[in-house]
Amino acid sequence: MGVARRTAVKTKRGTRDAEASRAAILQAALDEFSSVGYDGARVDRIAAEAGLSKPLLYDYFGDKDELYKAALREAYVQIRAGEEKLHLDELTPEDAVAALVMFTMTHFRTRPWFITMLNTENLRKGSSVGSIGDRREIQSKLLVKLADVLERGRRDGVFLREARPVDVYLLIASLCYFPVSNRFTLAEVFGFDTSEEGLNAHARRATEAVIGWLKQNG
Repeated sequence: MGVARRTAVKTKRGTRDAEASRAAILQAALDEFSSVGYDGARVDRIAAEAGLSKPLLYDYFGDKDELYKAALREAYVQIRAGEEKLHLDELTPEDAVAALVMFTMTHFRTRPWFITMLNTENLRKGSSVGSIGDRREIQSKLLVKLADVLERGRRDGVFLREARPVDVYLLIASLCYFPVSNRFTLAEVFGFDTSEEGLNAHARRATEAVIGWLKQNG
């Protein structure tokens, strides 16, 4: 398929450029893979949802496995892009941690495909994520900013703990991940409030826990 076809795709909405077409495919793939898993996903459904032809989809991504890898990478790219908009370097250390916790909870809550994609990949024992060549570079963007937040907190005497950025992020992600990934069983068994208000309240408690931990001299 020629370059002209890739850069000007006719859809119901008119002409769409290559970048927009690729973005539409990736979002449709995220929805499909997170809804029915890798084995249940169908490329024809992804193409239809994106408003593109199946041959064109293959022209962009090659095959189902490569499309899945691209969608998995996109899941990480999107959350890192959202974190960039927090401008953590412009906030006080405590406010930066609070902003990151609330963002993480909101991202997990409003984009359920993110958690499902991670669950799918873990069921596959990480067989695809390891082949994403720039995976560490994607993750490093947050860790660099978080390292700065922690250093400023220690310098100002706010944080006493010598914590690694990756450990702090794992703590934040864990506290936000569980109530969203298990929201249905938590609601049924414990009556946990999984509404936006309930999850935001949990995020505030998580913020207190993380900041309290960082303030300890451990």
